[in-house]
Amino acid sequence: MVDRKSFLQSGHKGSLLSAFLYFDMSFMVWVMLGPLAVLIANDFQLDAAQKANLVALPALGGAILRLVLGYLTDRIGPKKTGILGMILTLVPLIFAWQVADSLNDMYFVALMLGIAGASFAAALPLASRWYPPEHQGLALGIAGAGNSGTIFSTIFANRLAQHFGDWHVVFGLALIPLTIVFIIFLFTAKDSPSQPAPATFQDYGRLLKQRDTWLFCLLYMVTFGGFSGMANYLTIFFNTQYKLSAIQAADFATICIIAGSFFRPVGGWLSDKMGGIRMLMLLYGGIGVMLAGVSLLPSLGITTVLLFIAMLCMGMGNGAVFQLVPQRFGNEVGMMTGIVGAAGGIGGFFLPKILGNLKLSTGSFTPGFLVLSGIAICCILLIAIVQGQWKRSWIGEGGKVKSSGASGVHA
Repeated sequence: MVDRKSFLQSGHKGSLLSAFLYFDMSFMVWVMLGPLAVLIANDFQLDAAQKANLVALPALGGAILRLVLGYLTDRIGPKKTGILGMILTLVPLIFAWQVADSLNDMYFVALMLGIAGASFAAALPLASRWYPPEHQGLALGIAGAGNSGTIFSTIFANRLAQHFGDWHVVFGLALIPLTIVFIIFLFTAKDSPSQPAPATFQDYGRLLKQRDTWLFCLLYMVTFGGFSGMANYLTIFFNTQYKLSAIQAADFATICIIAGSFFRPVGGWLSDKMGGIRMLMLLYGGIGVMLAGVSLLPSLGITTVLLFIAMLCMGMGNGAVFQLVPQRFGNEVGMMTGIVGAAGGIGGFFLPKILGNLKLSTGSFTPGFLVLSGIAICCILLIAIVQGQWKRSWIGEGGKVKSSGASGVHA
């Protein structure tokens, strides 16, 4: 059990608060196009594939820029990187508010919103580097809880757009909380005096030559990619399939997003108890079954329950994947966090593309959800194939790390 008094006496509270607020506002901005996509699509007369492109591009931008901000964090520190990230995030918000009047303009905005999506490259190191190993989980859990910022967008974006009669204004209003957080960050965040040596391109190259690196990337593409992709696309899905208004569709999306946002720590905790391999196989099974159920396109209530459970499994899967990563790559966990995190963003790009393009070509969401269900099932088969080698080299038979410690195993 975590010693709360010890935790409160260690680390740097201002930096932990700053990391959480930066992450929270960044996630709010990152997914803004998701709930607003219905209104934007009506203005520009978008088809299913164009809607998917619009909400997928922020994930792609986040994946690419995650590596850029990660590189800067190693070189200039997380505080300066966070300041730069927030300043650059102003660009797409101001452009969408004052300039954007075409689909191409909004594609530019969507890609640039990836700057906000890459925020965890600076936010998480800002928090974690202040805390000793025994408090890393709690520190990262508090900072990482900023993914709840997603909920602010789905609850308020369309309501504000309706109130002001213009979705452009919502991007301008987002400047207010972002500016407040920027000021707080500027005065309360502080880089830890203990900064690791920057990783080199050769270090990353060595990791990318290893099979397990790519396996973890694939696993995280399905869990985090599934969560972030669904967070951006569900408003479109509920609006298109069930003819809900933009506000109603976003509200139903919020219900599902809450599950993925708040159950990530539970996934890590249960993985400690049950073993990461066993936990992941159960979660991918849950995702596969739930999405197969959604592919039948049942009533709105049943679909919401199925998506809620699927998103819950995705959120828990995020925690389960990162319960295993430090066991396999103990000495390279910082670099692996960047690589695997970028892969998760790529997954978030492909999910809306799959659903949107197949909806356009077939006229139904059924094939898209069946494909996504099949991908989750394939992850179970993949883990079943590699678990024997994993257990022999760095995991015990119960799926937990061997008592001898696996952090030194990098073969």
